[in-house]
Amino acid sequence: MTRTTCPYCGVGCGLAVTEGVPMGDKAHPANFGRLCSKGAALKDTLALPDRLTTPMVRGREASWDDALPLIASEFLRIRETDGPDAIAFYVSGQFLTEDYYVANKLMKGFIGSGNIDTNSRLCMSSSVAGHMRAFGEDVVPGCYEDLEEADLVVQVGSNMAWCHPVLYQRLMAARDKRGTKIVTIDPRRTSTAETADLHLPIAPGMDVLLFNGLLVRLAETGALDQDWIDNHVSGFDEALDAARRSAPSVEIVAAATDLTPKDVRNFYDLFARTERAVTLYSQGVNQSVSGSDKVNAILNCHLATGRIGRAGMGPFSLTGQPNAMGGREVGGLANQLAAHMMFTPGDIDRVRRFWNAPNMAAQPGLKAIDLFEAVADGRVKAVWIAATNPADTMPRAARVREALAKCPLVIVSDAWPTDTTALADIVLPAAGWAEKDGTVTNSERCISRQRVFRASPGEARPDWWMFAQVARRMGWENAFAYRGPADIFREHAALSAFENDGTRVFDIGALADLDDAAYNALAPVQWPCPRPGHGRTGPRLFARGGFPTPDGRARMLPLSVKTEMAQDDYPLTLNTGRVRDQWHTMTRTGRVAHLMG
Repeated sequence: MTRTTCPYCGVGCGLAVTEGVPMGDKAHPANFGRLCSKGAALKDTLALPDRLTTPMVRGREASWDDALPLIASEFLRIRETDGPDAIAFYVSGQFLTEDYYVANKLMKGFIGSGNIDTNSRLCMSSSVAGHMRAFGEDVVPGCYEDLEEADLVVQVGSNMAWCHPVLYQRLMAARDKRGTKIVTIDPRRTSTAETADLHLPIAPGMDVLLFNGLLVRLAETGALDQDWIDNHVSGFDEALDAARRSAPSVEIVAAATDLTPKDVRNFYDLFARTERAVTLYSQGVNQSVSGSDKVNAILNCHLATGRIGRAGMGPFSLTGQPNAMGGREVGGLANQLAAHMMFTPGDIDRVRRFWNAPNMAAQPGLKAIDLFEAVADGRVKAVWIAATNPADTMPRAARVREALAKCPLVIVSDAWPTDTTALADIVLPAAGWAEKDGTVTNSERCISRQRVFRASPGEARPDWWMFAQVARRMGWENAFAYRGPADIFREHAALSAFENDGTRVFDIGALADLDDAAYNALAPVQWPCPRPGHGRTGPRLFARGGFPTPDGRARMLPLSVKTEMAQDDYPLTLNTGRVRDQWHTMTRTGRVAHLMG
């Protein structure tokens, strides 16, 4: 039997593979053997047709010895003539952490640009920004068990029943045991809303107003934890003043949100009187022009009541992709450095010294939308796209396709042909999830191993290997002399602990000395897990404060309400949703007949 991890959503379910058939792993702490419809059908995706098995250079089959030196020489030429910012990587939450780490190190430390961003930009960057503004670092403070110990669960912009079904099943089982109350805030009446005690069909874009009103109501009813605020929070008075200006009464909130005063009041009073409250939020919050403010409006209410870091309470961001969290840990976003460090002089110098990086990027790179705009206008001359399909998934996808069509060098690594590989000059065959070895991190900060249980077809190779091979051919052999994913993971863990001593919550230094056998046997483990005496541990964080900010306090933010409603020239408001049994652009799940049904 091989224990590995499901390649779909951020719940991070464990799999036990016997004779090539993946089933739910009863020993994994995320799912205890449960699987959703997609996970249960994984066996039907293992031998799908049309796999990419050979490198292709301008439409012709090539060897790795043809493709890799060509990429390296073109990168060196472009870097010399146009500068490092003329090269960009666009990667994916489908990456393993080790893939992410090598690509990020190559771009930011050695090519010398911040121009690596990820499709997680489109789903999780609002949550990252909200966490950093409030906590000082991108940290989810709770764990899955909080859903089973809460007396109230508020679901905001989250159709858990379809998008995170195994975690939803855990919540439903907990409600049967303890009578948990559930409030669902969503413009649509989804399958998740059908099972809620109270559904608030909020007007699109009005989440900040609703939670500003909640903060006001908490103050009016004496539900604030003033001692906790005094000891652990800054910005409370300004946040409450801003909330009172935008949401002075239940009636005003109800009118602006298209809800009834009775339903708004019921939600506010239920939250006020229920200490063990968890607020779950997902893409309905994140995918928005005011997504970060929506996140902070939720965090404000938990900070003002001290409901964070204790059993059954706290704000909880539900991650979309299987390793969006791992990508955030290694700096996969263009405005971050590895190991939760940022583009500050001290962090830039620290990462430079650790990597012995000759060309360390000194400023953030282009974020996803801007990156493809730069491809379109010619500032980016070469783009490497890996494990994602932006020709279909980016906003203004037609413009993205036009940009790629005229870009001088487009490299795409993937396992199957997509609309993006069709626009590539060089196509690299990538190993699929069953053929890759490494780690992923789920929504509750739990690192799990993904283990190989099938051989890669043809010449398909892991993504980390491709980036490392190009780096070696660009002259950086020693810095990318990885023998396998265990080498990469050890370096990643060591960087998390480098000059840390508790200043950054993300610290997995205790795993930096794992030998290959221990790495291969690694059981699911939740970070932080520092070396003894070098930082905090535990499944929950911040119950006693100690935020990674200069003064150790969390920050509440004053938030105004930005309308997202239709305008005269654009009279429709469109809302996003998901298809329960499908995944991304359906390159895997779309081939499975019963999932299509």
